[in-house]
Amino acid sequence: MNKVAVISFPGTNCDLDTVSAIKELTSLDAEIVWHKDFKGKKYDAIIIPGGFSYGDWLRAGAIAARSKAMEEVVEEAINGKPVLGICNGFQILVESSLLPGVLLPNELGRFICRWTRVSIENPKGPWLKLANKGEKIDMPIAHAEGRFYIDSEKFKAISNSSPIIYYENGWNPNGSFYDIAGIGNEEGNVLGLMPHPERAYTEILSPRGFHGNGGLFFKSLEDSLKRGW
Repeated sequence: MNKVAVISFPGTNCDLDTVSAIKELTSLDAEIVWHKDFKGKKYDAIIIPGGFSYGDWLRAGAIAARSKAMEEVVEEAINGKPVLGICNGFQILVESSLLPGVLLPNELGRFICRWTRVSIENPKGPWLKLANKGEKIDMPIAHAEGRFYIDSEKFKAISNSSPIIYYENGWNPNGSFYDIAGIGNEEGNVLGLMPHPERAYTEILSPRGFHGNGGLFFKSLEDSLKRGW
């Protein structure tokens, strides 16, 4: 059975939700792993969940990115292992230089928690294997530092080769550059996104007018680990 590590740092608070979603939707063996106990080679995929690691001191994700666990995550990612960062996990991946760009404070200058709608472009890699180009996904966001920024020339260079998740027109909650909600590396095995798929994997979790289809990321991983991507 394929094993998935959900890494927990001090201040992580979405680890249990993430494991529960994976176990309910897939046959994958997901478990919470304290960062000091993490051994990358034991796992077939890695998820860094949401929360406020180390209280977001310095910058969101900055301290966790310099941990021994993240040294191993970087090594495993470079070797092609699937790595997903959700919300604070996305911030940690950016701080670790596994993904391009930076995540700045929201344009409104405060924490925002609400549902939003995104569109999948360039579906590529293990986390988006089952997605169709232009597919819409409803998920909630909950962050204070989620405004993605990337140099325009760098973005132009990777926009056709990296998986990208955009906020739908009118749904950008934080002022992200080009309405970017998530982005992957050019190989596609590393993906980061600000919205929370683990909070939107069933209809019962979704408010009226939204469809809880965030489980696509976890189902895609299961299919990818079984059949390749």
